[in-house]
Amino acid sequence: MTASTRLRLPIGIQTFSIIREGGYYYVDKTPYIERLVQQNKFYFLSRPRRFGKSLLLDTIRCLYEGRQELFEGLHIYDCWDWQQTNPVIRLSFGSGVMRNREELDVRIRHQLRQERARFTDQPVSETDIAGEFSDLLQLACEKTGRPVVLLIDEYDKPILDNISDEDRARELREGLKNLYSVVKDADPYLQLVLITGVSKFSKVSLFSGLNNLRDITLVPEYSSICGYTGNDIEMVFAPELTGLEPERIREWYNGYRWGDSEVVSVYNPFDVLLFLQNRTFAPYWFESATPTFLVEVLHKRGVFTPKLDQWIAEYELLSQFDVGEISTEALLFQTGYLTIKNIEEPILGYKQFTLGFPNFEVETSLNRALLPALGVQNAPEQRSALFASMREHNLDKLHTHLKALYAGLPHDWYRNNPIAQYEGHYASIFYSHFAALGLNVTVEDASNHGRVDMAVDFDGHIYLFEFKVVEQLPEGRALEQIKAKGYADKYRASGKPIHQIGVEFSSRQRQIVAFEVETV
Repeated sequence: MTASTRLRLPIGIQTFSIIREGGYYYVDKTPYIERLVQQNKFYFLSRPRRFGKSLLLDTIRCLYEGRQELFEGLHIYDCWDWQQTNPVIRLSFGSGVMRNREELDVRIRHQLRQERARFTDQPVSETDIAGEFSDLLQLACEKTGRPVVLLIDEYDKPILDNISDEDRARELREGLKNLYSVVKDADPYLQLVLITGVSKFSKVSLFSGLNNLRDITLVPEYSSICGYTGNDIEMVFAPELTGLEPERIREWYNGYRWGDSEVVSVYNPFDVLLFLQNRTFAPYWFESATPTFLVEVLHKRGVFTPKLDQWIAEYELLSQFDVGEISTEALLFQTGYLTIKNIEEPILGYKQFTLGFPNFEVETSLNRALLPALGVQNAPEQRSALFASMREHNLDKLHTHLKALYAGLPHDWYRNNPIAQYEGHYASIFYSHFAALGLNVTVEDASNHGRVDMAVDFDGHIYLFEFKVVEQLPEGRALEQIKAKGYADKYRASGKPIHQIGVEFSSRQRQIVAFEVETV
């Protein structure tokens, strides 16, 4: 194959052999697999949905089954002992939705018996699920004379599918805990264990006793084990890039980091493949399965949406994920709606994580999804009106539009939502409305003099917004602060017109009562 040879795009294909034998592009992940199998025995990996976890597991399966021909030309081909094979048992909860313990147990037994049939035609002994799983691991090891490679995909999906119903989610969690509890005592029969999923449930609640399970989610050397790096895009998909703008692809679909700013960021593979096929920018990943539960939680907790792109969290909060005890940080990070922008360690052993949107797709799409929860009616029409005023740089029209936007908030929404009692409510709507349109928005944009609430760089113009909540009448403090603090100074060298805009909201009138503008 030459660098100009066009292959097929492996959209939705999670089977390694189909990709390698069917003339599809493949990004070589075997360097990570080689490192993984040489270092430890028990692993856990969390990545967002549709990030290539299933393909990674299938690649490992083919490797241990000794399917040498599939790996020709890949990194691991010349550094693997192809004479040694191991039995592979793979369990997956990726398909279907289980609504109770009975349905989960049926699914588990079905998979265990399918796997058992590969090693014996003897009927299974009457026992519980834990006993049946334990017997399977021992049987596979004894029949082949080699320890088992155990791969568990989407280990948490039955819980996540029911996470909004805490009683049902706990019931399913206990069913999975019963299954996973076998792994620790099965150590003599195991060569390698890799468990993957979206969320990271606590070891206490789901992996009872399995304290040697190494979590490689945030280990720098595995940060690119799923997803595509910039080099992958340039080298592997080079024949598909003709006529495209690499920088725009990066802005839309890159930016995911599982480590600090020194770690190479990766592209969402689901997005990249669909974009290369359609050659049109669209929120492919976001629209594929964004849970309503996420929006409901953010709304219920009154999340200040401008904070989403600069969220400060501690490691413990990023890991706090269990039924009824999900931190907002963990929910947004583990599901892929926020990613790590930076890690600081001001005190040895104490780390602070700065989270933010990974890319344009997620920022615009999540804010669009949140606007109805914030009370905005007819959001698409509102975005069209905002775009018209911004395209014309017509600030009077912008003022009129924004007043109409806030006037349209339902009265019941105010009464039922405590967020309306403080400035965050007004600023959240303001920011999310602009961000949902896809404008270049920066919140709390830093300068030598302080931070302006929001800056928008669009079509050769700079817009600086400062928000204040007043009791009833306008006070003029918002514009006064922009000018007094010299927020515009950092932009003067750009040569662009700078519009300083002070916006004051009346907490009593629930409306914009001042929209003062000064252009420099």
